[in-house]
Parts: sequence; C-alpha cells; structure tokens
Amino acid sequence: MPEHHRPVRRPSAAFDNLVGSADSAEAVRVAHATASALLTRAREDESGESAERLIAFTAEHGIDDIAELWATAPAVSLPGALWRLYLLQLAIHSDPQTSALLYERGRVELASADAVVAGAPAPASPEELVALIDTILRGVFRGDFSVALDRAAAFCRVQVSGATHVADDYESTEAERASEFTTRARRLHTYANDLTAASGLWRVGGLN
Repeated sequence: MPEHHRPVRRPSAAFDNLVGSADSAEAVRVAHATASALLTRAREDESGESAERLIAFTAEHGIDDIAELWATAPAVSLPGALWRLYLLQLAIHSDPQTSALLYERGRVELASADAVVAGAPAPASPEELVALIDTILRGVFRGDFSVALDRAAAFCRVQVSGATHVADDYESTEAERASEFTTRARRLHTYANDLTAASGLWRVGGLN
C-alpha cells in the first residue's frame, strides 16, 4: 500500500494566513486538469464512495496535498473554488466552537436570507456546522454544484457578519483579538464573492 502523509493539523488562525506558492502556467494547467478530472470522476460514481473519500480527504492527508494542486489557481475557477471549499472545511473542522460562535452571532445580526440559504439549524451547534460543511462538499461532488457554491458563499457571509460584530466587541479591550476577527471577516468576504462568481459561471458553463 502507498504511504500516506500524516494529516496537517492547523489552528483556525492559520486559515487567515494560507497562501499559495508562486504561480506558473504549468501549475495553473495542472490545477485545472486535476480539478476537472476529480470532479468528473466523483460525479460519475453512482455509489457515492468517491465523494465520501474526497469529503474525508483532509482528515486523512491534510491540506498540503491539496494546496500543491490548487492553491495557486485563479480565485474564480474550478480549482480555485474547490480550494476555498476545502479551506472552509478545514477551518470548521479544526475549530468548530469558534465557527459556531461566529455563525450564530452572524445569523442573529445579519438581515438577509443567507442563513437560510446556507442551511444550518438555528442555532447551530459546533457538531452541526461540521456536518453542514461536509454536506455542502457532498453537494459539490454529487448534487447541484452551483447550489453548493451558493450555500458556501452564504455561509461565508453569515460568518463575516459574526466575525465583524465579535471584532467590535473586542475592540476596546483586546485590540489584537479584534484584529484577528477583522482579518477573518475580510478573508471570508473575499471568499463569498469568489464562490458566488464561480457559481454564476458554472450555471452558464464558463467555470473551468
């Protein structure tokens, strides 16, 4: 049997600092080719086994293997969208308590339908948010891809609201903590926009 890499366990703060290596035409080509092949294989497997393996991939192998393939891809592209979905999964799985805190605060504060679109219970426990992101990934590999991207984008927007309000709470007493949540909110806002754009392109056959 081939030897697998040990999982890479990153704290949730690392979510805000993950970046790809220097871009190159070859890296982008490989990113697009592997993302397309992987998605096609998973969606053609009627048993669902391929999808379940992909959902569990980061728990077994860590995030670095995926980063080598997709982290340098353009944000609004198939590999770019998959990379962002895996980062969301990593952030929630590695610190579900903080994710649940931000999600619930955002759900209460945000005057939009994003919480409904994301599909989490109200209120959502840490375990329920872990299940939610896995369900969204399952939709990527087995269901309506654009709907899965829209749900992930909506989830990001709820968390943006939560992180922004929590940052405001800390501003006067713990400036460094407030800055961490502000940085997280900015990153999630960018991801929400990227995933929404990717969803729109997928619907018209333009996401590759």
